[in-house]
Amino acid sequence: MNKRTAVAAEAAAPERSPSVARERILETATALFYQEGVRAVGVDLVVERSGVAKTSLYRHFATKDDLVVAFLEREDAEYWSDWDGVAEKAKGDPLAELEVHIRWIANHILKPTYRGCPFLNVATEFPDAAHPARAITTRHKLELHRRLAALAKGAGIRKPVELADQLGLLFDGAYMNGHLTGKKGPVRSFVSAGMALLQLAQNQQPATAA
Repeated sequence: MNKRTAVAAEAAAPERSPSVARERILETATALFYQEGVRAVGVDLVVERSGVAKTSLYRHFATKDDLVVAFLEREDAEYWSDWDGVAEKAKGDPLAELEVHIRWIANHILKPTYRGCPFLNVATEFPDAAHPARAITTRHKLELHRRLAALAKGAGIRKPVELADQLGLLFDGAYMNGHLTGKKGPVRSFVSAGMALLQLAQNQQPATAA
């Protein structure tokens, strides 16, 4: 669809079309940003691939930064939705939940479509801490740490924040290395490393009185 056709189609569409156009733009941008990188993808390419007029794109996203923020908010919501779904497999058992999350992440990293953690990717592309995208990436990682610490505490781990620190570093390392070296690289030891951290944390529990 060329630009002239896109403009005509939008003009003739019913009132509900803005939400449809916005979703089409965001879906296209999400795929492009994740596969090719945010800085490598221009607004013109999003317009071309989505088949939506540029005027419509700017109606929904005043700047490219706004589109990047929407992309990250979408990724954040989907990540936690998936996380909560995984958590249901071990509901009521915090330690088992930590284990299933480790295995879930390992499986995710080994998928053929995996292109790294979108939050780490964007944080690398935007070193300015004041950039709005950085606020979302930081918030996401802090929420991951909070959830890990809460699970560790629920499992009775003596130093839950320390375990959350360790697992967070392990997760991020796997996210990055898995994209670079694939399943034949160090990520193949991700699950065993995670289980070792859990076992070590359990072994550090204070001895109970006889």
